[in-house]
Amino acid sequence: MGRLSWRLADVVEVRPETGRVVTLALAVPGWDGHRPGQHVDVRLTAEDGYQAERAYSIASAPDGSRVELAVERLEDGEVSPYLAGELRKGDQLELRGPVGGYFVWEPDRGGPLLLVGGGSGVVPLMAMLRLARQRGESDRVHLVASVRSPDDLYYAKELPGPETTVVYTRRTPPGATRPPGRLTADDLPRNLDPAVTTYVCGSSGFANHATDLLMDAGIPADGIRVERFGPTS
Repeated sequence: MGRLSWRLADVVEVRPETGRVVTLALAVPGWDGHRPGQHVDVRLTAEDGYQAERAYSIASAPDGSRVELAVERLEDGEVSPYLAGELRKGDQLELRGPVGGYFVWEPDRGGPLLLVGGGSGVVPLMAMLRLARQRGESDRVHLVASVRSPDDLYYAKELPGPETTVVYTRRTPPGATRPPGRLTADDLPRNLDPAVTTYVCGSSGFANHATDLLMDAGIPADGIRVERFGPTS
C-alpha cells in the first residue's frame, strides 16, 4: 500500500522544456520503481490548510529513485503556476503513486511498439521510448509526436532520431518538407504490422482522430490503448 500513501519528494532539478513547460526531476526516498505509462498525484497545501491535487504522467524510465514529471503552466491553474513558476531545486513536494495499470507498457511482451502523442500527451510515451533506448531496443519502437510548432515540442533534444516522427500542425521549423497540418495516415509508419502494440495519448479530439487513423491502417481496436486528458490533468 506504500504507493497509495503520500510521501515527500526532493526537487533535484527544474529544467525548461518550452516557454510554458518545465521538467521536474524528483528524488523519492523509498521509491520502488514504476512502469512506463503510469502517473503520480501531486498535492499542494496552502498555509490555511487548503489542498489541491493534480495527476502528472511520469516521463522518466523506471531506472531508480529519480522521477521526472512535465508540468505546463496554466495561468488560471491552482497548481501548475507554482510547480512551473516558483518551485526550485531543494524544495519538496508531496506525491502519491505510481498509479495506473491499463496504460502501461510491459517490454517483455515482445513485438513492435507504436506511440502516438498529441502535445503534452507525449509525456508518458517518453517513459516507454526512454526505456526501450536504455534496453538497446529502440528499433522496435516508433514515436509520432504532434505539436503546434517547434516552440511547443517537448524533449526537443531527444525526439529527433530514426525512431521518431514530429508533426507540426500550425508552424514548421525552417527547412521542413511537410507543410503544417493535422496528423494524417501518411505520418504513420508504413506497412504497419497488425500485431503492433499501440499507445495513443492526447486530448479527446486528438485521441479519437489518431485512433481512427490507426484502425483505418489495419490496427485492431483491441491493439490500441488510449489515454485522454483534460486541461488540468
